[in-house]
Amino acid sequence: MSENKKTEKIVGVKGMNDILPADAPLWELFENTVHTVLKSYGFQQIRTPIVEPTALFARGLGEVTDIVEKEMYSFTDSMNGDQLTLRPESTAGVVRAVLEHNLTYDGPKRLWYAGPMFRHERPQRGRYRQFHQIGAEAIGFTGPDIDAELIMLCQRLWDDLGLDNIRLELNSIGDAAERNRHRADLVAYFEQHKELLDADAQRRLHSNPLRILDTKNPVMQQMVNAAPKLLDYLGEESRTHFEGVQNILRHGNIPFTVNPRLVRGMDYYNRTVFEWVTDQLGSQGTVCGGGRYDPLIEMFGGKPTPACGFAMGVERLLELMKATGEQFASNQCDAYLVHQGEAAQLQAFVLAERLRDAGLDVVLHCASANAGSGFKSQMKRADASGAAYAIILGEDEVANGVATVKTMRSAEIETNQATVAFDKVADYLVDQIVGADEHDHSEHLHYHH
Repeated sequence: MSENKKTEKIVGVKGMNDILPADAPLWELFENTVHTVLKSYGFQQIRTPIVEPTALFARGLGEVTDIVEKEMYSFTDSMNGDQLTLRPESTAGVVRAVLEHNLTYDGPKRLWYAGPMFRHERPQRGRYRQFHQIGAEAIGFTGPDIDAELIMLCQRLWDDLGLDNIRLELNSIGDAAERNRHRADLVAYFEQHKELLDADAQRRLHSNPLRILDTKNPVMQQMVNAAPKLLDYLGEESRTHFEGVQNILRHGNIPFTVNPRLVRGMDYYNRTVFEWVTDQLGSQGTVCGGGRYDPLIEMFGGKPTPACGFAMGVERLLELMKATGEQFASNQCDAYLVHQGEAAQLQAFVLAERLRDAGLDVVLHCASANAGSGFKSQMKRADASGAAYAIILGEDEVANGVATVKTMRSAEIETNQATVAFDKVADYLVDQIVGADEHDHSEHLHYHH
């Protein structure tokens, strides 16, 4: 190998993206808003592993779903031969944890989760191989009230995030016996129109015919629209439950459309299913989906326990937030510490810690590979940091036991520099920041003893 051969760069896995510091403020705003809203409804966070036994998803999601058939990252653990999978969604893992730790022994639980999920899909806008979801699961609640509460929680979240272009679609897919009756008629109907079915629909005809209703193929639309509707097969209990959900939503002024073709991709859903959709993301229009999944806990070997939940795609919602045109400011620090000389550098470390003790965010200038440490270049750095104040320590300041505090962001004050006693800098800055709106700045300008 020749001496000067360039080392090849390693790049990330396709469809698994880095979230860079410039995007952090948007993610933080989104996550903090979601956490606040979930907490206000009494939901508690649960964190489950990213890797689960493959059998968990095969049993929970259904062997013939797209996810299990072709999207899961599954592998054999080379240490012990276990069949493992990177989680493609989180409901199955949360339910496993609830059962394993007997979480509902003292009553129902409202739980929420956040984190990365993994699906081997063709990467496209708003759809990635590693993507993030935040979701909620309400386990142990029977009535239509919890279904409606979860939907109202989502509406509050969209309002708090300033997203007004998301609409709600609602349906009931009834219980297993009702679905079976509908399914038999549906298969018979599709068989009569077999010549219109595409390859995907033919493959699903006997394994998962409900999913054919969800087709995006324009050639099949008219035929699918005329197919038997599951709503017509609902029994008394399912109908009453669905009416109950709609009633609460109407009373709470939550607009919705009943979409009789709405089904969810997983096998475990029953009764209420819902999706929040937008026209702003092209074909990736669903930003949040959920519903009731009463059969799942029994499928996992637990006692029959009702449950309901939703999951939202974080990247898609962030796209919508960006589309509002709002500016999401990068994290600004309160103060940037500029220093000249060895003694000043040592004092700058002492001062930086004192300011942090006082609750301030401080960046201390450290030697840089691509810029000098002269006063001018440090002040440039201070400006670029977004700091509200630059604090300057040079030989004169150290000799006199003071610091120079320079205001970086305010044009309206007469003089933007003050000399402050070293021991008083923290008080002075807190006073400036807290009192900026309440006091005239000029009262503080000669604040040294």
